[in-house]
Parts: sequence; structure tokens; C-alpha cells
Amino acid sequence: MKNSYYQAQTNTQVTGAKLIASATVSSSSTSTSTSKSSTITSSVSSSSSKTTATIRTSTSTTSAFVCTTSASGWEVLGDLKNNGAKTPVGTNITGVLTGDAAEAKTDGGYTPPGARGSTACKADVCCIWSYIAVDLQPFFLNSDGTCNQWARRAVRLGFHDAAGWSKPNSLAGKDYGGADGSIALSAEEAARSENEGLEDIIAKVQEWQTTYGVGMADLIQFVSNLGAVVCPMGPRVRTWVGRKDSSTPAPTGLLPAVTDSVDKIVCLFGDKTLSYTQLAALLGAHSTSQQFFVDPSKAGEPQDDTPGVWDTRYYQQHRPGQTAPSGVFQFASDLGIANDTRTKSQWTSFAISGRAAWAASYATAYVRLSLLGVNNMNNLTECSHVLPKAVLTFP
Repeated sequence: MKNSYYQAQTNTQVTGAKLIASATVSSSSTSTSTSKSSTITSSVSSSSSKTTATIRTSTSTTSAFVCTTSASGWEVLGDLKNNGAKTPVGTNITGVLTGDAAEAKTDGGYTPPGARGSTACKADVCCIWSYIAVDLQPFFLNSDGTCNQWARRAVRLGFHDAAGWSKPNSLAGKDYGGADGSIALSAEEAARSENEGLEDIIAKVQEWQTTYGVGMADLIQFVSNLGAVVCPMGPRVRTWVGRKDSSTPAPTGLLPAVTDSVDKIVCLFGDKTLSYTQLAALLGAHSTSQQFFVDPSKAGEPQDDTPGVWDTRYYQQHRPGQTAPSGVFQFASDLGIANDTRTKSQWTSFAISGRAAWAASYATAYVRLSLLGVNNMNNLTECSHVLPKAVLTFP
């Protein structure tokens, strides 16, 4: 059963993006800069889809799009969709994708059965991940307990790897990309302009893979969830391991940009089976982000006034009529989504309801994102229990 927050929302949307013409003037959500930013929405992109009827036309800085399919946010994915749930973990993941809780709120604690590299540790799939969590947690924190640039980079890296998948491509026989580690395994993909600013964290995950001997796809998603939960008030997202790695570059044109129109961003997220609510929830990761490339003269400016804390001030400071605090850089696309009729109610709810509602919604959306392109979900192992406990208040 879907959680109570989502039951109150309208999640049906039109999605799918078909390039139909050159655009002239973009909507109010576009920016005057064509530079990239260190954020979730970070690449100028275009995509294509299988279409049957025109439902909505929108313009962006690069092209015009038609959204033609629907995404409820509860669609089953990968092998679970194609073959059904064949294992207990497959049944478990199916439940999460269709509305069961995606935030790992309870924690019974975890004690590794042996030292790293020992026979006992190797016999427990999650043992090595517990050591990774313990080793990297301090690396992601400032001395005052706030999360640092490495945590932000890890969160962004997880999104950029997973977002290289779309349902239209999958239906067209291009079912690759997604959470497969290719952003760190393919030099061509890593060098794309939309991935500017990720060079250092890509080098780190390559180093960590050598150190710990784990899969790259899993490592990227694990450190993304670790980066989120170590941030004060961050969500503890349910986490699975066992994905297959790929060095094949993800298809191009699938990541949204801060220079894109709201309609285009909605289309691109919808192509990933993400609903309006889930789009609004994922953008909340900008609560801890800083921009470096949209306006280099203001490099390092955050998107809310508490960039080391995973709170809802980002939503509050982007609400209609609000003036950005001094030193806060607001993306035009974020402001557009905050004011759009399709996402405004969810945005307002996160701003008013506070951390609990947003954290649950973010977890729901990010679990879906982290499983895009994964076609062996029946064989994954859940290791949520090795993540640190969430810090629910700060300071």
C-alpha cells in the first residue's frame, strides 16, 4: 500500500519527450547561462520517445518537446516487470516500487561477523559494505557535523549514473544505461559536459573500488545514499547491492539541465517513470548543493542558507513570493518547478510539513532512480541495515 503522503497526491503525469522542432524562446524556467552546475539538474539534454498522440507541447532553450505517455511513479521495473518477482527480495523490491516504505527508519544495529577480508565477512554480502560505511562516514563530514563537498558530490554522482536510462529507449530496444556504474567505468561518459564537476568523486570511487573490491554500480549508489544519510536530517534510503557493472556509455541526452524548461524537465523525469511528487522530492537534494558553473562569478554559492544540513529550507526559500537570502543562488528551473501547477502543491507540502514528509518522499523517489536499468533485482541483497543511523535533529 502506498504511504499516506502519496495517497493524498495526484501523481499521474504526461511524460515522454519527442524532439519536434527548433525552439526560439524558452519558458520562464530557463537561465541566461549555458554553463553546467553541481546539482541534480545539470546537463542540457534532449531525448526521444515512442509516441501515439500529442498531449502537451513545451519549448526549451534547445528544442520543443511533446509529452505523450503517463507515469504514476509506481511502475514496476526491470526483471520484476518482465518476469515477475521470483524471490523474496524481488517481492520486497516490488512492494517498495509500488508504495511500501522506502526509508529505512528502524535500525537493529549491525555487527560484522569478522574482520574485513576474513572468511566470515566474505560469507556475509553486507559485511564489506559495513566497513565501507564506517570508513567513509567521517570523510563526508565537516568538523561541526555538517556534510561536506564530498557528500554532495557522492549524491550527485548517484543521480548522474542512474539517470542515464529512459523508458522510451528501453521500449525501443536500447535497455541500457541507468545504475550500472558506467559513469565511472566509461571514460567517454565521464568526460561529457553534463558531468563537469564530478571528476574528483569519480576518481575517488575508482580508488574505493580497488580498495574494497566491490562492484562499481553498487558502490556509486551506496555512497550516494551514505552521503545523504550522514547529512544532518538526511534520509536513510533503503539500499540493495548486486547490480551488474557496465562500461558501455549511457545514452546521451537524458539528464536535465538548469537551463531547461519546466515541461522538458517533467518529460525527462517522466521518461524515468518518476512522478511529479518524486521530481519535487529529488530536487530537494539541492538543499545541500552549491553551484560552480552556472555563474562562475558566484562559484560556491549554495541553493539555500544551510548547505551542510539536509533540511527543508530549500523548499521554503523557493516558494512563490519569497526573496532569496543573501548569498543563496537560485536556479531558474528550480523556481519554475516550485511555481508550476503540477508540482506546486508537493513543493508547498515539503516546505510546510518539514523533514519527515520530504525524507520519506525522497527515499521513495531515490530507490526508484537507483534501480533504473537494473535487470537482476530478483538476485539483489538488501544492505540498508549497515548504513549509519539518520541524524534527525540539528544542531
